[in-house]
Amino acid sequence: MPPPCPACGAQTRPWWTAPAAELGLPDVALARCDACGTAVTLDPVPDDRDVHETGDYATAAPRGAGLAAPLLRVFDRRRLGLVRAAVPPGGAVRLVDAGAGRGRFVALARASGYPAASGVEPTARGVDVARARHGLELERATIAAATVPPGSADAVTLWHVLEHVDDPGGTLDVLHAWLRPGGALVVGVPNLASWQARLGGRRWYHLDLPRHRTHFTARGLRALLDAHGFEAERTVHVLAEHNPFGMWQSLVSRGTRRPSYLFHLLKRNAPLDARDLLVTLAALPLIPLAIAAELVAGLCRRGGTVAVVARRR
Repeated sequence: MPPPCPACGAQTRPWWTAPAAELGLPDVALARCDACGTAVTLDPVPDDRDVHETGDYATAAPRGAGLAAPLLRVFDRRRLGLVRAAVPPGGAVRLVDAGAGRGRFVALARASGYPAASGVEPTARGVDVARARHGLELERATIAAATVPPGSADAVTLWHVLEHVDDPGGTLDVLHAWLRPGGALVVGVPNLASWQARLGGRRWYHLDLPRHRTHFTARGLRALLDAHGFEAERTVHVLAEHNPFGMWQSLVSRGTRRPSYLFHLLKRNAPLDARDLLVTLAALPLIPLAIAAELVAGLCRRGGTVAVVARRR
């Protein structure tokens, strides 16, 4: 029998098998909860492959990384705006980015009124790049093993990390302990109840199997937060980061042999395929339509990813 829903605790039932994001891996089975709509990845990550260090997560810089840098700064400022609205900046404010990647957000926060901002990152790749590029010393540790003192954080960001962990409830318990009472948590995840998820189906851009272990709906995420000592204050569906591209890429994936072909090509995780490249180029005029459709989806509270701002009770 499939496991209970990791978000709301109701029983799940077998749902789909869908293509893996990484070359050479078999299709992946999922189960879905009828109560909140959240899904869980059933097949484990292969023991012989660290999928957070290879493929899309390999150390090589993506193609066009330099051109994308200004846009990434815009996205980071938007995330920082969510933090700022919940916890105003100040020299004594402690902000922790859990799953800090290459330190880009921590560097921005320190330069924008949060000089005590810090980050926790489990990969050597992220820690090394943060040091070389931003002069940051991230703590190399998993969230469970990090040395953040209890009750010491005023705000924690968990940006597209929760979907990767096997025990999202346990992860939230750790972050709850880090935060002072009333401290803010800003968490971003893909939204399985989005229009683009329905459009993409088994080829939805944000499935990212088998790395993504839980596929939340906004309802499921709020239920999980509530069960682990947080009160959701705000759910944001209109986000420029991920959402318009996710809508367009999910649409294009209906016609390519490999799902999310352009994304994998830019990440150096796909060989050049003339047919998929031709389909992708032919779909470029659909970008304005995808942007408009995702904006409407967000306004209808069906955005491709969501951000929830919550408080520790």
